[in-house]
Amino acid sequence: MLLVGIGILLVCAAIARLLKRLNGTLDEVDRSIGLVSVPVAATLAHVGGIADTADVTVARLGAVVGSLEGVAGGVGRTAELANDALAPALVNLGATLTGLTAGLRNLVTGRRG
Repeated sequence: MLLVGIGILLVCAAIARLLKRLNGTLDEVDRSIGLVSVPVAATLAHVGGIADTADVTVARLGAVVGSLEGVAGGVGRTAELANDALAPALVNLGATLTGLTAGLRNLVTGRRG
């Protein structure tokens, strides 16, 4: 029983040394992470600022595109209205010019229809 107790004591002592080295390693990892975390946090804050600026820019561009679409729609409607208003007038003008030309031709040549 004494040998079993001494064996357990030796195993526990070995585990204690292992845990002490592991604790030292973890302390070193914590220090390294502490040194790296400041630049990483600053970089992430900078990237976040860039992303926010990009979001604002995209939102502004969306508003500009919406305005341009509205203007284009208005121009299209105006052109359609102008076409609807001028097409009959041009047809009437063409018919009038045709009639005048025929009348002048008859007047000059002396022929009657």
